[in-house]
Amino acid sequence: MRNFHFAGRSTVHARNAMVATSHPQASLAAIEVLQAGGTAADAAIAASALLAVIEPQSTGIGGDCFALYQPKGTGKIVAYNGSGRAPAAAKAEWFLEQGIDAIPLTSPHSVTIPGAIDAWATILRDHGRFGLDKLLQPAIKAAAEGYVVAPRIAFDWKHGFEKLKKGANTARYLLPHGEIAKTGDVITQPELAATLKLIADNGPDAFYKGAVAEDMVETLRKLGGLHTLEDFAEHSTETTSPLGTIYKGFDVWQCPPNGPGITMLVMLNILSRFDLTKFDPLSVERFHLEAEASRIAFMMREEHIGDPAHVDIDVVRILAREFGEEHCSKIALDKMLDLPHVAPPMNPSTVYITVVDEDRNVCSFINSIAHSFGSAIISDKTGILLQNRGAGFRVQPGHPNCIAPKKRPLHTIIPALATEGGRARMSFGVMGGQYQPVGQVHVLTNVLDYGMDIQEAIDLPRGLHYESVYQLEDGVPAATVEGLKALGHQVTSVGTPHGGAQGIWIDWDKGTLTGGSDPRKDGCALGY
Repeated sequence: MRNFHFAGRSTVHARNAMVATSHPQASLAAIEVLQAGGTAADAAIAASALLAVIEPQSTGIGGDCFALYQPKGTGKIVAYNGSGRAPAAAKAEWFLEQGIDAIPLTSPHSVTIPGAIDAWATILRDHGRFGLDKLLQPAIKAAAEGYVVAPRIAFDWKHGFEKLKKGANTARYLLPHGEIAKTGDVITQPELAATLKLIADNGPDAFYKGAVAEDMVETLRKLGGLHTLEDFAEHSTETTSPLGTIYKGFDVWQCPPNGPGITMLVMLNILSRFDLTKFDPLSVERFHLEAEASRIAFMMREEHIGDPAHVDIDVVRILAREFGEEHCSKIALDKMLDLPHVAPPMNPSTVYITVVDEDRNVCSFINSIAHSFGSAIISDKTGILLQNRGAGFRVQPGHPNCIAPKKRPLHTIIPALATEGGRARMSFGVMGGQYQPVGQVHVLTNVLDYGMDIQEAIDLPRGLHYESVYQLEDGVPAATVEGLKALGHQVTSVGTPHGGAQGIWIDWDKGTLTGGSDPRKDGCALGY
């Protein structure tokens, strides 16, 4: 329980339904959909569409999404892979012939086919009561009439200023009067509003075929892209079953590759061999173990994970008890493991949404345009900011994540769900690029090992061992920082806090919902 003498957030409690997002307006829009009779799927997509307008550094209709959905919080969980593919002409040999050995973050080659719109329609087909015609209305209104820039969004806008100045059409669309958007500014995007209205009126075909697709392809090809109208028209969403592992008596679920949720599950399998409760949640030992587990899991991901349509992935072996035991036996509390240097190519932004409705349908949902402000390419006439998820590919033949025609890149975005006895207990996610599997483990172990409520678990200071440096938030105690240095960690403070999180805890006995939302973002949990 929080100490009310100090600044902080209370958990949000409700009996009927709950939503948590990174922006108050998106949370409110989702609540209004729920109160109008919508499902968790309807509410999540209404919120995501609105965030695609009002949080442009993190998400947009030019991006991708993944989702986990459990009807009535019991039984079979469905995983949705709404990630896009590389153009059919995107061969590794072509890039190497052009002298390109890594996909530049702001090149047209970083743009994979956006998967979000088709995924939204697919999820609504399976679990919604409303259609895109109704659910896109808050987003259309915000784009047409204007929205007020929130503080964290303004912070990111400031940091993205140079990128936006140099991008394709970004200054025209996202730098009003040639300046960054500041807290309290009102931004309108009439072209994006018109595009959203076309999709609302005509469904996903209005995005993947016809004038909107033609505008995106023309914009990209003028910049040297390999995209074609066929690449857009052939896009489809994949519906699968999730991957899972057991931690502290809970089943923890993730979308399968090309999502990196398996990284989080490997971390849990390693940490399950240790008793974290022996150590303070902000101790040297806890942070060291988390870092070592993440280093091992990221090494596994680098060596084995890619698009399963192109790469054989031995998921059973990777998630087997023996795999975790083999690696955790090497971890020592008094020194770092000697592991190969791993440098993942992506560390992007995103938005995460969680919704539980009155029927206890549970939706864990994430949408992203990859790096902050994506590729910094906006379609000429239709105002669509395009993702740069393709920069996550390797240009390295033989690598499981090497770029190839119609291949999906290894992602960073992962929605999560924890169940107990087959029933949903905690729907949660942590935004923030490569931090996401680490952040999910951090939040989940805060709850299950340290008994924190969902808000306390989200609030606790964080660290990310990334590219051989342990990047620690300001709230990590000085003694812990010095202790990590003594173990051999190269430690630095991080300028921007790690990610953002949302979560909902379901108490089936009391019939209540408890929500939390990250103070590192602008958002909130709301319920009724």
